[in-house]
Amino acid sequence: MRIESDKLPRPGGPRFLTDGGLETTLVFHDQLELPEFASFVLLENDAGRNTLLDYYRRYLDIAAETGAGFVLETATWRANPDWMTKLGYDDAAFERVNRDAVAMLEALRDEYAGKCSPIVVSGNMGPRGDGYVVNEQMSMAEAAQYHGAQIRVFADAGVDVVTAITMTHPGEAAGIVAAANRAGLPSVIGFTTETDGRLPSGATLAEAIGEVDRDTQGGPAYYMINCAHTDHFSEALAENEDWTSRIQGIRANASRLSHAELDEMDVLDDGDPQEFGESYRQLADRMPWLRVFGGCCGTDHRHIQALQQAIG
Repeated sequence: MRIESDKLPRPGGPRFLTDGGLETTLVFHDQLELPEFASFVLLENDAGRNTLLDYYRRYLDIAAETGAGFVLETATWRANPDWMTKLGYDDAAFERVNRDAVAMLEALRDEYAGKCSPIVVSGNMGPRGDGYVVNEQMSMAEAAQYHGAQIRVFADAGVDVVTAITMTHPGEAAGIVAAANRAGLPSVIGFTTETDGRLPSGATLAEAIGEVDRDTQGGPAYYMINCAHTDHFSEALAENEDWTSRIQGIRANASRLSHAELDEMDVLDDGDPQEFGESYRQLADRMPWLRVFGGCCGTDHRHIQALQQAIG
């Protein structure tokens, strides 16, 4: 079952931008320590909150230049129960952090009202485990129960949608969709791929999307691909088969390196922003139904500026 909303990107509607690689920007450009790669820790003090606000405003300003829509993603990729427990947060702090992340973006939406429109506030979710490696695959039922806690907080806080990114296998993705449906929220699923265009679980994009759509009766509002270079997955999309129309968003990496190689890097591979923008133009020309354009690891506002100029 799909939860419908007229607030979300849709085929034939306006194009939306979103941000780049939040965590890699904070670590490599801002020289911040992020325990367990968790950006939500910055919500705990004024200096951190101001850093996040400055980060978001750089991207909103790019959208405001052309009046494009924007999807604001909360800084909560790691803010699910296991990761927060690992970092010493209790149940009350879990709820507070996720609520604070939403409130920050609602204030930014008010600040930019009339400058770029529409602005969607998305509760951002990551996998229970590692975003690159599948240590243990979750069933749909297990994932719905586990991720339901964060989704319920998002629903109560008033997000427009939940977006799960860096999903490594379809079972966990389907469970997130099911939990979002129960909370009355639309959902977006972002799968990551290895250099061969397959998910870390070994499934193809076609197989993963087909399985989630089958098990949730077409539940996601749309799918995205994130945390992989366009070279890694563009061949899988080349034939424009029917399933590819379910993909409406791209958040690619700047680097062509594999996930394993990126894990070993102690310097940032930020690629070439102009080349990055050109790769998006080629995808947008081939897949005119794409509506959400952003970046992932290694990308920053320069890459989003370049892709905005490239896709027009």
